[in-house]
Formats: sequence, C-alpha cells, structure tokens
Amino acid sequence: MKGDHAQRMLESLDNPIWFALTTEHRFLTRSHGLARRYPPDVSPLAALLHTTKDAFADLQRLVSPGEHVALFTASPFDVPADWQVDRSRVIDQMICEAPLVPPPVAPLPLATADVPEMLELAAATEPGPFLPQTIQMGNYFGIRASDGRLAAMAGERLQSTGLPKSARCALIPNFAAADMRATLVTFLAARTLAAGKTPFLHVKSENGAKAVYQKLDSVDVLQYG
Repeated sequence: MKGDHAQRMLESLDNPIWFALTTEHRFLTRSHGLARRYPPDVSPLAALLHTTKDAFADLQRLVSPGEHVALFTASPFDVPADWQVDRSRVIDQMICEAPLVPPPVAPLPLATADVPEMLELAAATEPGPFLPQTIQMGNYFGIRASDGRLAAMAGERLQSTGLPKSARCALIPNFAAADMRATLVTFLAARTLAAGKTPFLHVKSENGAKAVYQKLDSVDVLQYG
C-alpha cells in the first residue's frame, strides 16, 4: 500500500493541476474531453491529461479567443500551430516531507471580506495570479503590519485527495520578507502535514524565496519545464 501511495503521489506531482481538478477541485472544474481548467475569475491554470493535439483541441473548447491559460508539465512538449506561446520557463517544485514545528504565533485566517486587500497585495508583489475568486481554491492566511495593513499572505492553491497541497506567498517588499515567508510557509506546511498530506510549492529557480524555503527543513526539488 505504501508503494501504491508513493506512486500516486509521483503521478499527481507530474500533473498537479490535472489531479487537483479531478479530485478536490472538481467543484471548480470546467472540462472537455482530455482538458480541464479553472474558471477565468479563479485562476488561469489549465491541464491536459496528455500533451497531444487532441487534448489541445479539447482545451480550445474551454478557452475564449485571446484568453491566456497556464500549463505546468514535467517535460517540454510541442505546441500546436494554432496556439501562441507567450511565455515558457523552468520552475522548481519543492516538496516537504519532514516534520515541521508550527510558528509560535499563527497567521490570521483570511476570508472573502479580505479579498480587496489581497488583490492589492498581489498587484504590488506579483507572486503569481491572484484573482477575485482565487480564494475558493483553499485556505489563506495573512500577517498584518502594526498599522493594520495586510503585509503578507499565503494560501493553499492546488489540492488533490489524499495527496499534496501547494502554498503560494505574496509579500510587500518593504517588510521583513524572509521572516514572513518562513512564518507563513512553515505554518501552512505544518498544517498540511498534520492533515496527512504532503505540502509542495512552485518557485522560480532564481527567486530569492527559494533559499528561504530550503532552510525551513529538508526538501526535495524537482525542476519542471
């Protein structure tokens, strides 16, 4: 059973968006054939069961003309001529399986009423897409400055049943970014591990935050194209 679980985890990590949209995020899924995607006001993330022409044709049925979607894949692939690639890059997928001690003071839970502030923070820091309904993807938590402003936030993004969750951080540059990242990610990772799941996150290889995450504990790093 342990081997089966490990195999399922590896498969889900190779195509995390697909597994999220076919399990815990089914309620958010828009699907056609071999393609899945989130609603446009939730996330631009989309997934294919296999990167074939037929799968791209199915995805085209879910995307409006001129709309952008984002795919995460374990290896490079050929894009059909009727699609335009605006950006392609390698990112790291970091996985934490070692026990973590939660921070002494837990970050504050964020709710729908906090979304306007969360959108402002995401616009200021550009950590990745955060849209008006992104909060539906999971639990979000934040740290407020002494004047009450939302200074940092992190939350659960991709989730799949019995397997991983991913975290995403956004921070205002003028604050102690490294300390806040460490607090938020440690809190989310410890929370996820306590629920019997494996936390993971995506980060650009050159992003300084990667060094902060690596110091939290022993982590594995997988490079994705």
